[in-house]
Amino acid sequence: MSRLLRRPFGGHGKIHQITPADAGWRYVGFSLYRLRPGESAGEATGGNEVILVMVEGKASFHAAGRDWGILGERMDVFEKTPPHCLYVPNDAEWRAVARSDCTIAVCAAPGRGGHDARRIGPDGISLTGRGEGTNTRFINNIAMEAEDYCDSLLVTEVFTPAGHWSSYPSHRHDEDDFPRITYLEETYYHRLRPADGWAVQRVYTDDGSLDEVMPVRDHDVVLVPRGHHPCGAPYGFELYYLNVMAGPRRNWRFVPAPEVEQLI
Repeated sequence: MSRLLRRPFGGHGKIHQITPADAGWRYVGFSLYRLRPGESAGEATGGNEVILVMVEGKASFHAAGRDWGILGERMDVFEKTPPHCLYVPNDAEWRAVARSDCTIAVCAAPGRGGHDARRIGPDGISLTGRGEGTNTRFINNIAMEAEDYCDSLLVTEVFTPAGHWSSYPSHRHDEDDFPRITYLEETYYHRLRPADGWAVQRVYTDDGSLDEVMPVRDHDVVLVPRGHHPCGAPYGFELYYLNVMAGPRRNWRFVPAPEVEQLI
């Protein structure tokens, strides 16, 4: 199995824990909890800021010394409604108690204390179409460059219809040469409908030094340290993914792959 493809290490509790040291990079961390009603999860943020994304279900949150009440509304991610999220700065703590079966994503990157804890969504997040033809997909921007919610993190959700491509035309963001291109590490947390479906993701560089084609299943995570990274959903299988990006600056600038430049 590719070192870039991470399968969940269980079906319940904490099923993913990806740190920069584990991934072999410097910025992005990602964890995932699947909880049953009454179960809890919590962490100290340390040097990281985090965005907690209620992928599915409901949970009550206490974070950064405040009670945030119950977050979450959609019970199935493929409802495609805007997510409820919570931003927690570095040097703080958070704790969640599940009020239903729930899936909580923990998106992490270095924090600099520049922002206070806050709710993100569902207000202000709207499902937006992008692309055309079989490149059409639908996006919930949680904290991209236009949203000044955090120090390092860029976070978004993408829904790819069955038979369509996504993160396409192929592009890369693996050099620190702003404004032409920015260096951003990235994780993809994948979901499939139906849950026993599959999709594919390719991660490749122009020179071929990295070229991996991976079959992704429900709850898999793919690491993108560099290179282009398109995804394809076969006919009959819808694909969702949660993207987490971070690098030395909080800007998303990319360069297309040479073979698809005419499609941009």
